[in-house]
Amino acid sequence: MFKGHPKGLVAAALSNMGERFGYYIMNAVLLLFLCSKFGLSDSTAGVIYSIFYSGIYVLSLVGGIIADRTSNYKGTIMTGLIVMAVGYLALAFPIMATSENHTMLLVFTCFALLLIAIGNGLFKGNLQVIVGQMYDNLEAEAAKKGEKELQLAKSKRDSGFQIFYVFINIGGLLAPFVAPMLRSWWLRVHDMVYNAQLPALCHKFLNTGEIDANLGTLIASSNTGAAVDMANLDAVGQFCTSYLDVFNTGIHYSFFASVAAMAISLIIFFLCKKGFPNPAKKEVAAVQGYTAEEKVTMGKEIKQRMLALFAVLGIAVFFWLSFHQNGQSLSVFARDFINTSSIAPEIWQAVNPFFVIVLTPIIMAIFGALANKGKVISTPRKIAIGMGIAGCAYLFLTIFSAVMGYPSGEEFRALDEATRQGMLAGPWVLIVTYFFLTVAELFISPLGLSFVSKVAPKSMLGLCQGLWLGATALGNLLIWLGPVMYNAWDIQYCWLVFLVICLISMGVMLGMVKWLEKVTG
Repeated sequence: MFKGHPKGLVAAALSNMGERFGYYIMNAVLLLFLCSKFGLSDSTAGVIYSIFYSGIYVLSLVGGIIADRTSNYKGTIMTGLIVMAVGYLALAFPIMATSENHTMLLVFTCFALLLIAIGNGLFKGNLQVIVGQMYDNLEAEAAKKGEKELQLAKSKRDSGFQIFYVFINIGGLLAPFVAPMLRSWWLRVHDMVYNAQLPALCHKFLNTGEIDANLGTLIASSNTGAAVDMANLDAVGQFCTSYLDVFNTGIHYSFFASVAAMAISLIIFFLCKKGFPNPAKKEVAAVQGYTAEEKVTMGKEIKQRMLALFAVLGIAVFFWLSFHQNGQSLSVFARDFINTSSIAPEIWQAVNPFFVIVLTPIIMAIFGALANKGKVISTPRKIAIGMGIAGCAYLFLTIFSAVMGYPSGEEFRALDEATRQGMLAGPWVLIVTYFFLTVAELFISPLGLSFVSKVAPKSMLGLCQGLWLGATALGNLLIWLGPVMYNAWDIQYCWLVFLVICLISMGVMLGMVKWLEKVTG
């Protein structure tokens, strides 16, 4: 699988894998953590999540500009890892949220998330620039040997970014288990059992004094210590306070693992950095040899390339809006409508990276077999196909939710416990959904990175990778709409909206394919 690829690819991928492992530990639980820690509604927590998630990618644009202007990609990357480690460390210390410190603690948590976003912005796009430069160098060396060798080298770029993407998802596969495992362990130490519904009801009681109809049942099933007298409001309040403290402290401890992951990623990158190319330095030498005529020609070519880039970025916005519901509406769907008695809802996010790891070699083999037969599928066409496959995930959810007669999330949670238990779906629903979304991701995300590395003008490598991540940011800025629709409408209509978005995006992309193929050669 690694034959013919640059030697530095594995080292760069390992460094990225460590960073992604630390990031996905936090990301897997962030939305539900904000709800359980501060008693926020799904919609309010979703807005914070969306701003944070979009901030990561917006700041990647800033990080790309910094690296381009300073010609110091490697230093920018290492600074990003250090800043992220500080952010995770700030999240790791457990402080109980009370009425007195609630606002201050929420602001502090948001500041820690800002540090993580800043560090991610300095790291993420610039490491992708280095990987892209590896393939520029590979193609330049192959061109000296002949046209056949050049074409073979060019064919490696898409698969190289797919390999890079697999390593990202190895970290993403393992990470979602860390926080739920530590949380459940810490609860057991304190004679308690994990229950996804209980934190919201505890907050409701502590804030309003109202005992929900399901609170007694859930306390009884989640308490393995001394029984709680539900007629004694002080005892109920003490249990709710204790449960929230223990529940969230276990999650806080998991962020120490994120700090360790940043340190490992930094060590790998530092030890291997001499073997990585420096795009900016190489480009400065090349620019000195351009004639006036070549500069005019380059100006026209750059304009076409940038137009092509922005066209694909527009499609990427809608893909990420739909795909990143895995941390928003799909997470709360897993919490509310899926039987998670044996598996915490956050862990279902591991299904996506698992499919990435398993399916990537298969998809690479299919693309390779088609290429050997002379039936090469262009990167723009693959992206269009990916949008259609993403639509299949939401088509499935729309039909399933309509058949099951599911109400909105808010209405469902108001039902009595027995009725809700009778309406829960099996885990297979999430597995089917994530299968389609993962196949779509493999047609879009790593190939989008490859497309950007193909069309990006050499003097704007960091900026263009930042623009790709900026489009991701714009999509992420809108993902809060998922929980809003999920709680406002029968959920089939929430999924229907995302289905329509995917189908329209696929149609637009197909309409641009020939032009994009011409621009990318």
